[in-house]
Amino acid sequence: MTEIRFHVNVPDTALYTCRLVRKAMRSGAKVTIAGPPPALAALDRALWEFEPLEFIPHVMAGRPGQTLAPRLKDTPVWLVADLDDAVHHDVLVNLHAEPPAGFESYARLVEIVAADDAAL
Repeated sequence: MTEIRFHVNVPDTALYTCRLVRKAMRSGAKVTIAGPPPALAALDRALWEFEPLEFIPHVMAGRPGQTLAPRLKDTPVWLVADLDDAVHHDVLVNLHAEPPAGFESYARLVEIVAADDAAL
């Protein structure tokens, strides 16, 4: 059964997610982050800039026409709009408004909820 956790009233979703991913990676977990393309693009930038001496290896998957090299399957953090593009099933961080179809195949689901009324 999937363990579900809610992190609510998050003031900066990208920065918070970077910290969460760093913590998960330190524990040895592989992480899939699902969200709308604009949120994933912002997170991609944030992961590159997060800690100057502590790079978080990640790949943005599922772009139209994109073919990923097989060696990228070992990358510990995947950013996807659709779970069909994911390869890991340890931790799923959800940035979508609704849980994505297929979330139950993950050991843990973390719902990140921003600090605005619409998200809550």
